[in-house]
Amino acid sequence: MSNYQHLLKPGKIGGLTLRNRIIMAPMGSNYAEPDGHCGERIQAFYEARAKGGVGLITMGSIAIAFPAGTAEPYQVGISKDEFIPGLKKLADRVHAHGAKISLQLQHAGKTAVRDLAEGRELWVPSMPPAPPKNDIMQSVTNKELSTFVRPAADKPIKIRVMDKADIAQLIEWFAAAAKRAQQAGFDGIELHAAHSYILAGFLSNYYNKRDDEYGGNIENRARILLEIIAAIRQRIGDDFPVWLRLDAQELDTPGGITLEDCIAVTQMAEKAGFNAVSISAYSTLTNGSSFTAAPLVHKPAGFLDWTAKVSKAVSIPVIAVGRLEPDVADNAIATGQCDFVAMGRKLLADPELPNKLMANREGDIRPCIYCYVCVSQVFINQRVKCAANPSTGKEFELNVIMTDKPKNIIVIGGGPAGIEAAITASNRGHHVTLLERSSRLGGTLFFAALAYPENAKLLDFQIKQLAQSKVKVKLNTTATLELLHSLNADELFIATGASREMPDIKGATLKHVWSGEQLRQLLTGEVSASTRSQLNLQQRFMMASGKLLGLTKQLGALQKLSHLWMPLGKQVTIVGGGLVGLELAEFLAERGRHVTVLEASSKLGVELSIVRRWRVLDHLKQLGVTLITKAQVTAIDDKTVHYQAQEKHQSVLADTVVMASGIAADRRFADTLINAGHKVTVIGDNNEVAYIEGALNSGYRAGLSC
Repeated sequence: MSNYQHLLKPGKIGGLTLRNRIIMAPMGSNYAEPDGHCGERIQAFYEARAKGGVGLITMGSIAIAFPAGTAEPYQVGISKDEFIPGLKKLADRVHAHGAKISLQLQHAGKTAVRDLAEGRELWVPSMPPAPPKNDIMQSVTNKELSTFVRPAADKPIKIRVMDKADIAQLIEWFAAAAKRAQQAGFDGIELHAAHSYILAGFLSNYYNKRDDEYGGNIENRARILLEIIAAIRQRIGDDFPVWLRLDAQELDTPGGITLEDCIAVTQMAEKAGFNAVSISAYSTLTNGSSFTAAPLVHKPAGFLDWTAKVSKAVSIPVIAVGRLEPDVADNAIATGQCDFVAMGRKLLADPELPNKLMANREGDIRPCIYCYVCVSQVFINQRVKCAANPSTGKEFELNVIMTDKPKNIIVIGGGPAGIEAAITASNRGHHVTLLERSSRLGGTLFFAALAYPENAKLLDFQIKQLAQSKVKVKLNTTATLELLHSLNADELFIATGASREMPDIKGATLKHVWSGEQLRQLLTGEVSASTRSQLNLQQRFMMASGKLLGLTKQLGALQKLSHLWMPLGKQVTIVGGGLVGLELAEFLAERGRHVTVLEASSKLGVELSIVRRWRVLDHLKQLGVTLITKAQVTAIDDKTVHYQAQEKHQSVLADTVVMASGIAADRRFADTLINAGHKVTVIGDNNEVAYIEGALNSGYRAGLSC
């Protein structure tokens, strides 16, 4: 029997019976073809989630007026009958695996950036207020900015405040789209009335300033929703399930949607014939953490309290969303806080999540690490991807196929790239041996898990999958030419990591100056002789004690211990404001250090996805970390780091200096092996410094290619 009886039991939305209570949350994916049709990419993507055991899939952001009202370059259209065949093929492929599928109907309104780019009018309930000022765009790189949608130079921005005829047209678009969804074989419809799109604009007292029957009190602001459901019911009948996505709150939005508004609209929706309601939230972008407050919540179960209050107020099913772990989701259903749970990012990371829960294999679920790579792709108008799962969005071309010619493959390096390559190649039927020179698997992912705990779940997952595979793992083993020759390898995968050179700066060899690699050694207990020589007697004793007690082998213990003691001073200066430098600054500031980050370029954290970068920079600001860009470090002395910025010589006090720059791909060992006659594939940071996402992607592809 499964541990998740409530989450996995069947449920009903209207007359629709679902095999379990797990819904794939609607998400914009950018997986459609440029003309809005459903091609092989998007069909294979949703089929994989249906095969993975989900009860219901809700396709996100389906454009009722395509190409008008669209916010993404590869958005699915449903504005004409020509879209029905592709949608039907998709629905049929989902149904073949026992899942149900619904469409989320949407018009982006004021955020329809494709209209902006192509010179069409932006439809709004009333003239929107100017957006609040914030500084988040300052961290966006020029390359990223070049992908943002801009209005055509020869076409002025046109905003259309909707008149009665426009409202009638919008209602007709929704009703016609609902009929096409029914004709295409879909099982239900969700109306997107959240996230500041056009219907949410009508519901919000912040955006809706109309003085006619569609503005004013909440009953008037909800009028358009009730007219849409009436038109849909007239077109498709009373038995076809239709539900609503609502904001429980509009955060940081004066006069925006409140929980009381949400409950009132839900009660009206129930009386009007809606079959369920899905509760989300939205936040106006006022700071770098806004987007991860809502709609893509970072806080676990961040919307559940609101959802529970809505659930008490109505009798129709209520769908919860927002970073709900399976145990929390199961309990929420058991205690009546909700009836169904929608998961988005978790099903990007592992489409087999429901099947694994049913089989009591929760430890085999590939975890989401909440790095926001997925949603950041939408910001730069690219197709969604997942840092933790290289096959997401590429199911149509990347598949594990058994080999008919097994090879003897040696993987050198037990970090994320090496582990991913070893498991993938082994799963295809190859004979794989993994060599790791240290006593621990994980490489720099172990250190990254200290700085950002979500990474620990990914490391645990990889190590478990490796242990369950047929891969032979040899720790404390240096890959010498003699050893490799004796192992008689057909192919070598090199995953020994990047080089981390100490920059040529006066004072960089002082004892209180640590390279990134040395700091990794200090915090993980793998201290080399050269690093040990920089420690005083007390520090050596503490490090030895931690290793003797086994604390350095346990991430949880290390994270707790690091709050109590680290061999670092109170004033820490980090040279380098990339991903490593910023995550390290966050880690140290949370442990009471006064941190200054000096970055030579004009941008910080460019290796981080946009949304995560915004969040990290905002958090660093809250922690009091000093961030200085365009800072060229010129010298380091016993207590001070000297640098030049804004054409001035400046300095900062530092008890400890950490060099978080100078990371580069390192192919030297691979070239030696190639010259020795071996067939070599270089993966991970050996080939390109692309961190966790790049490591997993290159490892997975290497495992498929052999």
